Amino acid sequence: MDLNYLLSRHQVALMRADNAACAEAKIAHRGMAKEYAERIRVLRQLIGAEGTSLLAA
Repeated sequence: MDLNYLLSRHQVALMRADNAACAEAKIAHRGMAKEYAERIRVLRQLIGAEGTSLLAA
């Protein structure tokens, strides 16, 4: 998977969580952001770019 794609999806998930109309949607979007952050972490580890972390608020 492309790192830029994952970074973009992570950002979109965070923005959707911030703009969610209800608590359930906020929780779901934050969950997706956490999943993308984990995939980003793994991919960065594989390509040797481990020094940067993401905070999925």
